Amino acid sequence: MRIITTKRLRDYAERHPTVAPTLAHWTELILRSRFPSFVTLRRLLPSADQVEVASGRTVTIFNIKNHYRLITAIHYNHQIVYILRLLTHNEYDQGHWKKHL
Repeated sequence: MRIITTKRLRDYAERHPTVAPTLAHWTELILRSRFPSFVTLRRLLPSADQVEVASGRTVTIFNIKNHYRLITAIHYNHQIVYILRLLTHNEYDQGHWKKHL
């Protein structure tokens, strides 16, 4: 799969150094894999969840180190993962992010 953009992940890793190794591992897994569907993605990354946001679209959420949530949009037909946000669990739980996606 392709990731749009890995620069955003690097920026997150610089701002949150404790999560950098986990983001690097997640990035490596995504880049070397092909997922035809969410079901196949969950086989490799069982903590992934799908959530519907205000726009009616579905985003995929990854639990990163039990402290962060990585919010992505995945286009399985084109094998592209769009990085949308990295939030702390507290920020995620407030739910404000759903209104802006």
